[in-house]
Amino acid sequence: MVQVTPVLLCGGSGTRLWPLSRKSFPKQFTAIQQDETLFQASALRLHGQTGDAVFAPPLIVTASDFRFIVTEQLTAVGIDPGAILIEPEGRNTAPAVLAAALHAQAEDPDAILLVAPSDHVIPETTAFRAAVDRGLEAVAAGRIVTFGITPDRAETGYGYLELAEAPDGSGRPAALSRFVEKPDVATAQRMIEAGNFLWNAGIFMFAAKDILTAYDTHAPTLVPPVRAAVQEARSDLGFLRLDPEAWSRVEDISVDYAVMEKAPNLSAVPFGGAWSDLGSWTAVHRESPRDDAGVAVSEHAHAIDCTETLLRCESAEMELVGIGLKSIVAVVTSDAVLVADADRTQDVKAAVSLLKERGLRQAEAFAMDHRPWGHFETLALADRFQVKRIVVKPGAALSLQSHVHRAEHWVVVSGTARVTVGETVTLLSENQSVYVPLGEKHRLENPGKVPMILIEVQTGSYLGEDDIIRYEDVYAREAQP
Repeated sequence: MVQVTPVLLCGGSGTRLWPLSRKSFPKQFTAIQQDETLFQASALRLHGQTGDAVFAPPLIVTASDFRFIVTEQLTAVGIDPGAILIEPEGRNTAPAVLAAALHAQAEDPDAILLVAPSDHVIPETTAFRAAVDRGLEAVAAGRIVTFGITPDRAETGYGYLELAEAPDGSGRPAALSRFVEKPDVATAQRMIEAGNFLWNAGIFMFAAKDILTAYDTHAPTLVPPVRAAVQEARSDLGFLRLDPEAWSRVEDISVDYAVMEKAPNLSAVPFGGAWSDLGSWTAVHRESPRDDAGVAVSEHAHAIDCTETLLRCESAEMELVGIGLKSIVAVVTSDAVLVADADRTQDVKAAVSLLKERGLRQAEAFAMDHRPWGHFETLALADRFQVKRIVVKPGAALSLQSHVHRAEHWVVVSGTARVTVGETVTLLSENQSVYVPLGEKHRLENPGKVPMILIEVQTGSYLGEDDIIRYEDVYAREAQP
């Protein structure tokens, strides 16, 4: 058996599926079409054993804001990561892949890596694992393998791979001639008719030593700062934080541009199964169950005389109804609504840019904010007061902290809270409350075995999340509660 280490790239700006996906919680962490999130499904797909390979624990490359979400979601599906590399800031895929390869080779000089985005949909796991098996022989021969999707339409939203000759139907690796940027419709149609083009899935497999040689040859300026960032990385609560000073010198560039388009030793494995990068709401509509009129609806969404339309409502407190709609995408969350022509969903990022220009929270953040100890949701916010619903996981604790500009009132709704205010420690149960004066040190813990829920009312002159002085924190955070 050959051991293959999955490398899951887990960053992203969260703009393409706004308002369901946002910078603070991008689409890979969301369960868009099934019980598992896209990230969990990706990890499960590359877990266990294939015909010729056994998958090692995954290597995750992600951002600091997502590190606890990553561990929580992996734990929920019974997967222990091999390592979680924390990027100080996003620098695109080329530095991320290089950092993963350097880390893996330090652990195992003969490491074989399979690099994949964590937000793609590949429902046919067995078929994909068979494609991985077919690529292993090419990897053993020193080739860099990419996986191309057999196209079924003239798609303009994907890049393409041009093969030296049309696939023979066996699924065996074929020589790759070149990468092709996203085409216009006429060009895409010609490529489909030619028969030797595949969609570029952005999934690669290679020996660590071979990809490092490729970086040394084709992107030599990337190597020194990334190597320094890996060598100077520090361990933090089980995560490996890449050195920020070295990382700041790293170029922002994709692995395709930096290496793959220049490397002569590439092979492509054709994959004929279902695949989508869910890169737009049109893609979500295409992958969703639809009725005979091409209408896809979620729970709390209803269609009357609509055609080729997606209606999705994420709030249990709202009902979305579409009447007489044609080729429309409508998405409702608790704090934002998107309505778009289905042909314009690639432009959703323009909505995010507009909201950012106007300084609106909905551009990048949700009303619900995830934390390592649980989450909170803003229920009301006005001048000098804010009301939150706070959920603390069993055994979890917020930091020992104080605030300069606000006082807080806590009312326990369910579960048990251990509350520290100054030198006093109190156990509170359902319907009991406590007052935290401005400037007083305080801590909130859940000593029970079920989630603890409370309502927090903040009052004061400034209610921002950065009004915090932290004294002790089991999660070793330096900012935010």
